[in-house]
Amino acid sequence: MKYLEIRNQNNEEFEERLSLVMERIAQIAEDPEIQGEIGSYFRQTAEYLKNEYELLQKVLTQGTSNETAKEGEENNQKFFGELVGDSYENSFANPAYACQKLGSELGTLLSAIYHQIRNYLPAVYEGDNQFLCIFAELLVELYVLLEEQDDHTLRNVKESFYSFMHDYSEYFNERKVARLVCPDFDFYYDILMESDLSEPAYLYRYGLYVSANELEIANYLQRFSEEEIQAMADTYTEGYRIGFETTGKDLSKKTIAEVRYPLGFERMMRAAVKNLEGLDLKVVVRPSSTYVNRQYDFDHKEDAALWLDKAYVERGLEVYRNAFEKYKTEAGGYAGPAVVEVFGEEPFSPKTKPENASYDEKQQQLAVYQTSEFTRIMYQYIKGEERSFTIIAYPLPTIGEKFDEIFAETVKINTLDYNLYQTMQQKIIDVLDTADRVHIVGTNGNKTDLYVKIYDLKDPKKETAFENCVADVNIPVGEVFTSPVLKGTEGKLHVTQVYLNELNYENLEIDFKDGMIAAYTCTNFEKEEENRKYIQDNVLMHHETLPMGEFAIGTNTTAYRMAKVYDIADKLPILIAEKTGPHFAVGDTCYTHDEDNMTYNPDGKAIVARDNEVSALRKEDVSKAYFNCHTDITIPYHELGAITVIRKDGSTQDIIREGRFVLPGTEELNVPLEGL
Repeated sequence: MKYLEIRNQNNEEFEERLSLVMERIAQIAEDPEIQGEIGSYFRQTAEYLKNEYELLQKVLTQGTSNETAKEGEENNQKFFGELVGDSYENSFANPAYACQKLGSELGTLLSAIYHQIRNYLPAVYEGDNQFLCIFAELLVELYVLLEEQDDHTLRNVKESFYSFMHDYSEYFNERKVARLVCPDFDFYYDILMESDLSEPAYLYRYGLYVSANELEIANYLQRFSEEEIQAMADTYTEGYRIGFETTGKDLSKKTIAEVRYPLGFERMMRAAVKNLEGLDLKVVVRPSSTYVNRQYDFDHKEDAALWLDKAYVERGLEVYRNAFEKYKTEAGGYAGPAVVEVFGEEPFSPKTKPENASYDEKQQQLAVYQTSEFTRIMYQYIKGEERSFTIIAYPLPTIGEKFDEIFAETVKINTLDYNLYQTMQQKIIDVLDTADRVHIVGTNGNKTDLYVKIYDLKDPKKETAFENCVADVNIPVGEVFTSPVLKGTEGKLHVTQVYLNELNYENLEIDFKDGMIAAYTCTNFEKEEENRKYIQDNVLMHHETLPMGEFAIGTNTTAYRMAKVYDIADKLPILIAEKTGPHFAVGDTCYTHDEDNMTYNPDGKAIVARDNEVSALRKEDVSKAYFNCHTDITIPYHELGAITVIRKDGSTQDIIREGRFVLPGTEELNVPLEGL
């Protein structure tokens, strides 16, 4: 049975339940019998659900295709306004405010529940009544428990919420799988391909937050000619196609492509979808929007601590297995994602709040296990050796008053001469392949002093340790990268400022011993324990340690120049930033789940450095081989003293010295650096 058939059948089953529970929700929203701040919480949350129900009735009876931009903006304010700016400080969605008004334990719990309720607004816009119904029933159940408080009330509320998350994991997790691989889910596809893109009203139909960014980028792209839009789309989809070609994977065996894009890019994405359909691929559409409030997302990122235990994790994994089995035909045809990213928002340094839910040590281990097992299940159905991807990035208007110039420069960077970089990068690889180790040293306040052990080639005439990466899966060009040998990889990595996974780090230091992280710190917070926790949660992803999964030398000095000229280095996405100096990824290698699918550089040499000592454990116990994270940390050229090849015979050769390429044949890479 197709996903939409299942959803529509479930809608019929939930219709009567929803009608009944919404009568009670309306009463609570109008006049809760519970007094005080708890009554205020229920009034606010019930009012939110009531507004969703009114929207659902409109969606089911007349749709939203005729909704004006003004009506869309009013709904946008109604559903997202309390999270924006200072309004968030006085919202029960803010754990700190909730704890202040409701007490510490109850405040954290009820704020997390409100956050869960808010997560499923897009389902209402889609006409899906299930999530509105079950959350409304949960709120009424909690209301009854808190109406007659006794010594067991808090425990009962916790147990009720735990049971809810456990019992309905089937709905949550199956939806996640279906939305990934099912092209018959056409709600977003129809908005993208059928809307009048000359008017902004369509942006509000997704059910996502619409800010000035989305409105301005949509308006900006209206100025582009059809030829310019098509050229942007072609760069994107050709990267996707070439990614299969260069890795020797057969795209013709696949039936489904996934496109991910930010709201406002619909003109480009409509052309891209047509390109992909021209390759006989059906398209799954997954839009996104800029953050309403990044502190809000940070505050709730570990809410699962309130219900995460072994039973919940195992139940969720069982649901994932069943869902992938149900959609195994679609999953088998899934070719991989084609992603458009945006950049230009101010770097975000979060405030840590004691009121936020947080994992204990056991839950951290469970979270790692849950992610690892989900990935393992997914790759049983979506074969890593058969899929590919592409990713490209563009700036947002918030990047500053020179947005037009920066956008034009980004388009230029995304279309740099593929062949020119390929030739220069091959010269770098030829020298790197002679290395036993590579020594990287910082300058201008950068304390990096790091030795990276390089794979020992058995037949240098036919093998290489480094991939010559130009503009296919990873747009823009260019870099050369390898999976380092862990034993013998030693020393300190330091960057004075870096932006990782959308979070800002000051003076990030990571020490490696035999390729594994041995120590780490930064200077974001006054207390050292807060600095370590910040890194452990958001770079190590709750692991005790991680290997160095990648060593690369970025060659895109044009992108570096753009960053310096427009003073936007701290706003570049990792996709571009990693090309502006050497970078080191902590976590899995670039060949995760694809190690045994041999690929070749343009010179015909096999890329043999695909494993390290950790990923090789997959042959004995796959649970020990992968960390399911990969975070690139880049040293910018101006903080780079030298990159030096050290051979077994003790001879050396510089590739970069004092931030400039000194290897013969790479001089043209220095041209964009002149005058800086």
